Amino acid sequence: MTSFPETPSLFADARLHALDGGEIDVLILGAGVNGAGLFRDLCEQGLTCLILDKGDFGSGTSAAPSRLIHGGLKYLETGEFGLVAQSTLERNLLLRNAPHCVEPLPTIIPAFSWTKGIGAALRTLMGSTTAPRSRGGVLIKIGLALYDFYGSRHRVMPRHRLSGRAKSLRDMPMLTPSIKATGLYYDAKIARPERLVLELVQDGLRASPRSAAANSAELLGLDEGAVAFRLADGASRSVRPRITINAAGPWIDHVNARLGAETKLIGGTKGSHILLDHPELLRQLNGRMIYFEADDGRICLVFDYLGRALVGSTDIKANNPDSVRCEDDEIDYFLASLRSLLPGLSFDRNQIVYTYSGIRPLPASDASNPGLISRDHSAPVTEPGAGRSFPIISLVGGKWTTFRGFAEEVADTVLSRLGRARKVSTQHLPIGGGRDFPADEVARAAWIARVASESGFAADRVGELLSRYGTTARAIAGHRGRWTDADRLPGAAHYSLSELDFILRHESVRHLGDLVLRRTTLAVRGEVTRPVLERLADHAAEVLGWDPARRERELTQTAESLVTYHGVTL
Repeated sequence: MTSFPETPSLFADARLHALDGGEIDVLILGAGVNGAGLFRDLCEQGLTCLILDKGDFGSGTSAAPSRLIHGGLKYLETGEFGLVAQSTLERNLLLRNAPHCVEPLPTIIPAFSWTKGIGAALRTLMGSTTAPRSRGGVLIKIGLALYDFYGSRHRVMPRHRLSGRAKSLRDMPMLTPSIKATGLYYDAKIARPERLVLELVQDGLRASPRSAAANSAELLGLDEGAVAFRLADGASRSVRPRITINAAGPWIDHVNARLGAETKLIGGTKGSHILLDHPELLRQLNGRMIYFEADDGRICLVFDYLGRALVGSTDIKANNPDSVRCEDDEIDYFLASLRSLLPGLSFDRNQIVYTYSGIRPLPASDASNPGLISRDHSAPVTEPGAGRSFPIISLVGGKWTTFRGFAEEVADTVLSRLGRARKVSTQHLPIGGGRDFPADEVARAAWIARVASESGFAADRVGELLSRYGTTARAIAGHRGRWTDADRLPGAAHYSLSELDFILRHESVRHLGDLVLRRTTLAVRGEVTRPVLERLADHAAEVLGWDPARRERELTQTAESLVTYHGVTL
């Protein structure tokens, strides 16, 4: 058996201490996918950066997406062809750069007529504020052909095809007989979005040894020209950035106010999702997503997400990201939409294992229809002002799929302002566990066999870890501590205590919720019971040195979050 070197933690307190009181190139406030993507890009260029988040990495809006990496088929209706071109390119790049998290998703789009929606689509393209309520087969065919055209750069997936009613019902007999045709096209899904955000931060820390990152960090504001903040351990620190990036998503205007800059940049909408334990639905989906119109014309979706049926999403104007949750009327809407689309299957609340909701940080808009607010991004600059010597660049809008391209655009602006040149392109740069990921089944089998031989693990177990963490699985398999891989989490035996020990020691877990909601998939799959939560709290307390009072606080807070915001019954 090979002896593995111990993996050092990249989140060292020494890094933060070294930056205290000094000048840095860039301060990034907000460690969602846009902030983390920019942090990685700037660190790759040799800049000294600090990224802070008041919560956990990827814990805000970035933890509440539809789990799709898509090219934006719907954006064709609003004439945002540039956004579709960028989105399809970035989707194709993510399939290559993060194959451990992102995979192709064949998608079915039903048509309930052949000709409806053409006139409404033309009016929308001309600037109308109403979207088509029904999109017929002709309109879908045109849209999918355009989608294939825009997705041709670095193409990694097949082109679309359209099938008539008879063939569609033979292929998917669960669909309502009222359909006229279905289109089949390909997008992608992301299995673990929160992990990808963490990996972007880790990649940045590897690239720039003088840079640092901190979660659970409170922004205190300006202090004699410096930006002051408080860390999770209560220690206060400050830095003097040459440029500050506000990547706080729905909280952008609040953060700017804390820095003495009053703005009104954000006007978000709420998106909610539910996850069902529904084996028959998953069997008939057979790995495909259905992207469909509900009876009121809104777009919904359903697909297999880690063995659960993920259903979403709503699009409702909302502005309080701290209290958002999936409400009863939204759940009723999802279930009614599924019953209408799939009349041969039964749906009820007892099948729901998890719910979540988030605010999309869209640009401020007076549009009456939230679905027509642009999903494009911008980066307005607030120049230095009284008591503030640095400019603030706010990252407004955007979406999961385009984070790398958005980061590249803003990074080039930052480099120009600092008089620096780009050293590295991130276009073909693997992310985290996507580095050296086996390219095909033969390479995958060889990788698994090699790591199984090194670690003494069974090949099936190495394969499970590879699917979960990418090539980071090798470090996890090589981790040696008090527990072995045979010591499993009671009630969720596909996680080992050794695996959790690695996460607790190397992935900046500050709170029990970080472990339950983001470093693992236990919560989103509906696997958190009271005994599982108690055991996780015991494990975290032992590794992180929590006293009994701290353990109890963490347990109570996490349980309340699961029940209140995620519909979990403990």
